[in-house]
Amino acid sequence: MKHIALLIFSFFLCTTLVAQTDEDPVLWSSEWNQVSDTEYELVFRAKIFEGWHVYSQHTPEGGALPTEFTFVKAGTDYELVGETLESKTVTEFSDIFEVDETFFKKEAIFRQKIALLNPDVRQIDANIFYQVCKEVCIQGEYDFNFVLDGGSATVETKALDKRSLAMTNALKKDLKNKERLTGEGSVSAKGSGIWGIFGLGFLGGLIALLTPCVFPMIPLTVSFFTKQSQNKSKGIFNALLYGFFIVLIYFLLSLPFHAFDSIDSQILNTISTNMWLNILFFVIFIFFAFSFFGYYELTLPNSWGNTMDSASTKVGGAIGIFFMAVTLAIVSFSCTGPILGLLLGGTVLSEGDLATNLSAGITGFGLALALPFALFALFPAWLNSLPKSGGWMTTVKVVLGFIELGFAFKFLSNADLVGHLGWLKREVFVGIWIILGLLLTGYLFGLFRFPHDGPKKKLSPGRKITAFLSLAFTVYLALGLVNTVDLKLLSGILPPDFYSVYEKKSDCPLGLDCFKDFEEGLAFANQENKPILLDFTGWACANCRKMEENVWSEADIYPIIKEEYVLISLYVDDRKELPEALQFDFQYESGRVKSIETVGQKWGTFQTLNFNAASQPYYVLLSPDLEVLNAAVQYTDRDTYLNWLNTGLQRFNATAMRK
Repeated sequence: MKHIALLIFSFFLCTTLVAQTDEDPVLWSSEWNQVSDTEYELVFRAKIFEGWHVYSQHTPEGGALPTEFTFVKAGTDYELVGETLESKTVTEFSDIFEVDETFFKKEAIFRQKIALLNPDVRQIDANIFYQVCKEVCIQGEYDFNFVLDGGSATVETKALDKRSLAMTNALKKDLKNKERLTGEGSVSAKGSGIWGIFGLGFLGGLIALLTPCVFPMIPLTVSFFTKQSQNKSKGIFNALLYGFFIVLIYFLLSLPFHAFDSIDSQILNTISTNMWLNILFFVIFIFFAFSFFGYYELTLPNSWGNTMDSASTKVGGAIGIFFMAVTLAIVSFSCTGPILGLLLGGTVLSEGDLATNLSAGITGFGLALALPFALFALFPAWLNSLPKSGGWMTTVKVVLGFIELGFAFKFLSNADLVGHLGWLKREVFVGIWIILGLLLTGYLFGLFRFPHDGPKKKLSPGRKITAFLSLAFTVYLALGLVNTVDLKLLSGILPPDFYSVYEKKSDCPLGLDCFKDFEEGLAFANQENKPILLDFTGWACANCRKMEENVWSEADIYPIIKEEYVLISLYVDDRKELPEALQFDFQYESGRVKSIETVGQKWGTFQTLNFNAASQPYYVLLSPDLEVLNAAVQYTDRDTYLNWLNTGLQRFNATAMRK
């Protein structure tokens, strides 16, 4: 069993090692290379800011918008040779849209070969349309002018016809108090950063302290350091150094993730997108869980710990203390290994740079493990207040085992989503967690036992409290299963709301009444004398869905949107073609002219013209006579959004009273 455990751990570790100005997050540049007298290679380069993604030409429909190239006068002055080639991409499954999205991180390079048909051509013009996403999504376009003779580029402009001018002017609105858009209270998209991951790791370390592999080591190790030397300060220093080395060792475990990130960023995301790796992690977490249940012991070879212990004795000094810290990491693996697995799993399921998140999480884990050794060395009298080791630590392990099982089914859910298997729809997943919750509650109340449990004793107050918490959580899940409560506390863990056995009746968020045309919504607002909630959104905007599901659905926000406002949702990435009579040309300040042919292009232009913004989600409050009622907000929290809505209502009502 030890060899099997070692093999699985080694495979688990190796697999995880290969798994890893926001206003203008993409910087474009270009160059060209002459291949022959008539052939050239055009090179388009994008430098992408950290955390942002630009999407491939080949990302599937249904998710983010693909990058598109337009080559002016292709087929007349020159012809395209082959397809536009791309540099290395990353593919990840989107829980929001149920598709594999393909995108670039940090840098994107496109190459297109052309062959001249007209030898007198000295300039090649091209345009790129792209979408870049982080907490928000921004659509962008960029014009490239390749001057083949090294001279200056010539930008052609054309005058708009009267019809296009009229339609452009119709999009422009005479907004009142427009300065409020960027005034006090404006909110840009918020990111969670790495502190949440660090906190998750720290919490995991605190839990690991309560296990039988670590807890008994605290008084023994601290006493060793404080008593081995007659110099008390030296003993304290050695204990602090020991704690520092614990943190260092766990931090060093995260460094390979950064090394693999520099080699190939795609393989670091494989774990969250590959169906078979998610199934593998499902099996590994099941294996971890049953080790916590006491059916077998998950340990590293004893020789490893003996070697490190021997080295610490022989070497002595700081190096010896380092080997003592390594020994602790090895001998405590049977308890810390599965908890680290939980940490790694939670990190993989989070957003952001995987390598950085893992470093933060593992460092937090090591800090929590090291903290008591340092604190009890400084205040040795506190050792007397430590509870005695006993059966309560076995209970901790069993509780962790059930948590491992819960996460195991999360990875199986990932595989189900990626493979479109339909096994674990949202309600089925919640049902499995309810069963796990009932089993945990039954164990804590003493209805059944596991192999490593000691003699049956009277339930302690702590165990009873934990049992009631488990029961409460199970009831919460059950109420969510029958749609009595929203399971918002588990947002991002459960399968997405739309991955459901129930059919959806409305094409508006949360079944609200909404308009998808500004003029129609404005007319209704005037008729009802209600303020407008203008929602610039997108079908491929993940954070738009998060705002709708986690903020709009709040009990004190949903009624305000439904009853007090006229909701106008404008989808800027809608590729539905406009009727020919409604298509027109739009001219930028640079003189470049763009054809507005789709619904999304129309509303994206509308957003840029009136609000000088291009990101989604982007929310604006307007009165029916187009007075801006509050600063614009983007992806934000519930309290901020509620206050924002109420402030807009107060200003609208105050204006109405004056009239």
